[in-house]
Amino acid sequence: MDGLEALVSDAGIDAFDPNIPEEGPSAPPPGWLDDIMGYQGHKGDDDNPMYPPPPAYTPQPQVDRNTVVPDVRVPSVSEDVARDALLKFVQSKWNYSSKPARNLTFKELRPVTVYRYRLETYTETRTSKWDFESYKGQPVDGPQFGMSPPPWDIPVTLPPRFTDLVEMIRVPHSSFVKLCHKCSGCGRTRCVSCHGRGMKRCTFCHGHGRSHNKRCTSCHGRGRRRCISCHGHGSKTCVVCHGSQNLLHFIQLTVTWKNNVEDYIPDRQPDFPDKKFEEVTGDAFFVDESLLVYPIQGFPDQEICDASHKLINEHLNRFNTTCRILQQRQTVELVPLTHAFYSYSGKDFSFFVYGVENKVFTSKYPSACTIL
Repeated sequence: MDGLEALVSDAGIDAFDPNIPEEGPSAPPPGWLDDIMGYQGHKGDDDNPMYPPPPAYTPQPQVDRNTVVPDVRVPSVSEDVARDALLKFVQSKWNYSSKPARNLTFKELRPVTVYRYRLETYTETRTSKWDFESYKGQPVDGPQFGMSPPPWDIPVTLPPRFTDLVEMIRVPHSSFVKLCHKCSGCGRTRCVSCHGRGMKRCTFCHGHGRSHNKRCTSCHGRGRRRCISCHGHGSKTCVVCHGSQNLLHFIQLTVTWKNNVEDYIPDRQPDFPDKKFEEVTGDAFFVDESLLVYPIQGFPDQEICDASHKLINEHLNRFNTTCRILQQRQTVELVPLTHAFYSYSGKDFSFFVYGVENKVFTSKYPSACTIL
């Protein structure tokens, strides 16, 4: 071993510093942070946010509102519209020929009455948890400036109704500085790869310095190599405080506005998959919006009335305890659906035209192999 190699080897031995601690937990351990009035119960990690219940309030639906839905005419499509819709559908399929769509003979266009009921409940939820950042001398808004306001007393700017949005707010007067829990305020942590030694046993010669009766060319006969994880220092900059030694802890309030939407369509056409209705829009001929809506009454389709009553109760039970209900809206749409029957080359087929967009669904199409 020459002099340079000895220096390198000795540097590896001297790299161990008992004052540099091993890595601690990445999140503050339980009890590390003090409770703050109105925010008790945090355990100091991201997996346990607190869901404070909204302030007590008991809004009631307006019973006297007009919830009787008018009867409407069932829309139907013409042969030209149905043919154009089928041609457009065929053009999107690489293995479908357009010849049947151009030359088919319509036998019947049968409109189907399809109502879609939709309930939207716009809610606001507030959750809070401890968070931290490296402390580098920034201002600290701590308890010395007053008590932290309760979660639901912190002012926010409301987004447009029925718009999903998440806003992060640092709770006033909840901040304080504390030594980093991961490095114990050292700014560095012992390298776990080399256990703080800066050098590791050579994997080619297994630490013997020789391989096949020759000096190991990988470690130059030392039997050890510089740790590539810490570059031979035996320690690394703390990944939590980034070397600043201290952390600024604070409570992070997360305000979530969410439009909770639920649809219901009575299953009246067994040959048509109801899932397809999710792709299209309909004609919303009834819209009722209020803080809390009242179940629909007197609609000619009793299933729509039953769905309205059921979904409204479900939303109240689901959201009233952890969320603040800001607004509700219920709509009834008439979704166009026409069952088109036709013949081609002496055989009978059919397809559906659905939605305002005139989309097409068919389970069987003639000449689906060649393209002309």
